[in-house]
Amino acid sequence: MNLFTARLTGKMVSTDTFEKNIVAMQERVKRWRRIEQSPELAEYNELKKLIESYDFQERKNELKNRKYKDTDEGRKMLSYEKLSTTMRMRGFRYAQNNDTFQAFLKFRDSEDFQNLQSAKMKYQASELRMYNMIYRSAFYKNYQKVLNSPEYKQLTELEKEINTEDFQKRHALWADAKRWNHSDLYQKEQRYEQLAKSDDIKFYFSQREQQIDWAELFRPAFEDDMSSNKNWKAGYGNANPAAKDGYSHTNEQQAYNNGKNTFFVEGRMDIETRAESKKAVAWDSKKGFVEHVFDYTSDVMNTREAFAQESGLFMAKVRTQGVGHHFFGLSTGKPKKPMVALYHFNGDHHQLGYIDGDNTKMADLSGVLRSMYHVYSFRWTKYELIWYVNNMEVLRLPNRLPKEAMFFLAQSFLPKAEKGGEGKLKVQWIRVFKSVE
Repeated sequence: MNLFTARLTGKMVSTDTFEKNIVAMQERVKRWRRIEQSPELAEYNELKKLIESYDFQERKNELKNRKYKDTDEGRKMLSYEKLSTTMRMRGFRYAQNNDTFQAFLKFRDSEDFQNLQSAKMKYQASELRMYNMIYRSAFYKNYQKVLNSPEYKQLTELEKEINTEDFQKRHALWADAKRWNHSDLYQKEQRYEQLAKSDDIKFYFSQREQQIDWAELFRPAFEDDMSSNKNWKAGYGNANPAAKDGYSHTNEQQAYNNGKNTFFVEGRMDIETRAESKKAVAWDSKKGFVEHVFDYTSDVMNTREAFAQESGLFMAKVRTQGVGHHFFGLSTGKPKKPMVALYHFNGDHHQLGYIDGDNTKMADLSGVLRSMYHVYSFRWTKYELIWYVNNMEVLRLPNRLPKEAMFFLAQSFLPKAEKGGEGKLKVQWIRVFKSVE
């Protein structure tokens, strides 16, 4: 793939821009994760579920649009007012509140009245004269007629009901023309709208829907700014502790120097290939391990003890200079297991891909200047492997998945068949995100 063309056409952004985008994305992710755990988002989601429910919308429509006269409370109050304001009922109410009439009723029902023996005696008693006057009046007849009427019974039952606390609350609700604005549901809706307009909630959903796809899949797992060698050990990180580690091959020109050619300076890790003679144990394909004199020294370094991970997103900022082959990628520490090249300069051009015997698949890259840093990324999902240079996808391999955790491996070497010389592998930083798919 020609990345020079991609850079010219703007498909691939510059490394500086991409790094800024990464930092900005990480800040967005941090903010997004903070909001994800916030009580405000939990409240928003709960209110959203409530407000979008059928019951809420039905209740809102009822409170806003139902007419008072169409409510049970409105009808009962209308009936009560109608019954209580008739001429007959007003006369009855007056009688109920008139002291003289109430005294008459009390006398009528008393033992004194019952003990009077004759109409004459009744007539002569002053109390009876008042009694007879009221007794024969239309006022009393109306009282008796209303007292025994269905209307009075209905009015009494209505009066008993409307004076209850529950009815008064319901009546106050439906009699209020602005009942929706005074309801608890309205307050909940207002709170929901307030939250929906907040910067955090708007940010959360805009990022979730548009820009933060990989942040949904990955969370920070490992980072190395190359300020020290704390995460790195010399050697291949052999999974077998009894096996030799950090050895070279007799078909190479360099001896690995047990970390002495690796330097952590100015915020980066440099692995240097230097012209210097060194006798070291090397692997010969025919003779096995033998002592061999090399004309150059270099290093192979690994993070096996500090970091290894299965699946996720692996990123590194890398460049090289000088002569030789330079590799930065992932290994299982087992010779017969696959390796992943995030970055490989093969002495002539750049490559990246999957190394596994007959299943090896490498993508050749042109237009990558060795003097310039690029960010090389490798995404390992449940279904496929994907490689990127800065923001540019350069290789995708389905169904070729490592079956165990892998760690970082960095090395510089000189094949014997090629011209020797000095060179450097420079790694400025590493960032790893763990898959949460």
